[in-house]
Amino acid sequence: MRKLSFLTRTSFLIGGFFALDKGLAFLRSIIIARQFSLSFELDAFNVANNLPDMLFALISGGAMSMALIPILSEYLTTRGRPEAWKLFSRIANLAFVVTAVVGVFIAIFAEQIVRSEIGIAPGFGPEEQDVIIKLMRLNLIATTIFSVSGLVMGGLQANQHFFLPAMAPALYNIGQIFGALVFSPTEPYTIGPVTFPALGLGIPGLVYGVILGATLHLGIQIPGLIKYKFRWTPSLTLKDEGVLKALKIMGPRLVTMIGIQLIFIARDNFASRLGVGAITSLTYGWMIMQVPETLLGTAIATAILPTISEYAATENWVKFRETIENAIRVLIALTLPFAAILAAGLLPLVRLVFGFDVDGTSLLTWTARAYLLTLAGYALQEVLSRAFYARKEALIPLATIFVRFGLYILGGVIVLKYYPHLSAAGIALAELAVAIEAALMLAIMNARLPEGVSAFPSLGRGLLAAILGGVSAYTVALYLPGGAVVTAIIGMLVGAGIALPIVWKEIRLLFNL
Repeated sequence: MRKLSFLTRTSFLIGGFFALDKGLAFLRSIIIARQFSLSFELDAFNVANNLPDMLFALISGGAMSMALIPILSEYLTTRGRPEAWKLFSRIANLAFVVTAVVGVFIAIFAEQIVRSEIGIAPGFGPEEQDVIIKLMRLNLIATTIFSVSGLVMGGLQANQHFFLPAMAPALYNIGQIFGALVFSPTEPYTIGPVTFPALGLGIPGLVYGVILGATLHLGIQIPGLIKYKFRWTPSLTLKDEGVLKALKIMGPRLVTMIGIQLIFIARDNFASRLGVGAITSLTYGWMIMQVPETLLGTAIATAILPTISEYAATENWVKFRETIENAIRVLIALTLPFAAILAAGLLPLVRLVFGFDVDGTSLLTWTARAYLLTLAGYALQEVLSRAFYARKEALIPLATIFVRFGLYILGGVIVLKYYPHLSAAGIALAELAVAIEAALMLAIMNARLPEGVSAFPSLGRGLLAAILGGVSAYTVALYLPGGAVVTAIIGMLVGAGIALPIVWKEIRLLFNL
């Protein structure tokens, strides 16, 4: 048997830990959903998480970290690990200070941020908004911890170490599960022979779980820093050559991430006008779509970034193009049937897992199905954006995200004005704008490379597999005698069995990225 390539092994490693992470995330969501159902309290918790999450994504989790990996890879190749760690320290120090300052600003102006017509929750009443404000301020503690942890992930990945960064999200979810089992409940949970104490903190207990999870997220990565002989440099300067290079990439990336996060803010703004449960349905529907997106798109994109950064640094455009093309072909061919098959069998699984009533189950199911239509676009965007950052062409993702943002706002306004009966599912459909963003990125990348990326055969096979697999899954689930959950699972297995031979060429390619 042919030995798996390094990128394939890395993708599988990351994907495996992402699967663990998503499994724990689902367990967390099930526990929380059965505690609070589709209620205002749960809507408030989800809204309150978004702005601190945005701050983390802007500074450490997205902008800084994405800019950091190509620069650190260059330093590791040309100057050695001590100089790379010195640069890392200076960037981490800067990120921590900026995060703290912005966090204080958000805490001071939380009321205006929540209550404004262009804020995050204008559709809620004053009492409900007060709860969101308190939760959001508390959540900023976790954000400060994440400001360091997100950069540590980037530093370890630049060293081609993926194990501990891949474990970190699972530890984050374990912290949140602890919050849902211990901090939040008024009555003790019993799982098998174990009875957990109940501190009765209610919704704030969930936020304390987030703080605990953030601490574990950072703590699990510290052994990696020790292994690679990290030495912290207590320096804060904007005159360092490497810092300036990172900031040059980070500036456009920062604005790009602002565009991405504005979509989430707009989502909650729209949903707050649609009634109780809309925000939670969008949050959970997004989470369902993110399972295959993370296992495929994020795993592959994360694995290839250090490698394509090295190819770009040495101007090996043949290998650069081949790596990008193979990743795109795999993602197109696999995400399309995955989305169709999952959508076909989703309804009884949602009913079983979340325990919502008929209306709540229907709302979440259709919202998740709408998000699944965006799966391929999201996966391709993950790879293509990293390809541009590897080439240090950060202005391209910046331009395309605002095309996507404009289309999303247009779609959301149309839904609210003309199709409010679509509720959360209509808002999710507006995210089809990400497919247009990915198409623009691909067109621009092809114009930049000596030879363009070719993925049309994989697109054809992916569409055929999606149609045949999805129809088969739905038909079996509809007409096969037996319980709804059992027939849905059998239907999806049959659909997968029909789809896999059609995309077998791309599956084989996955094993040799």
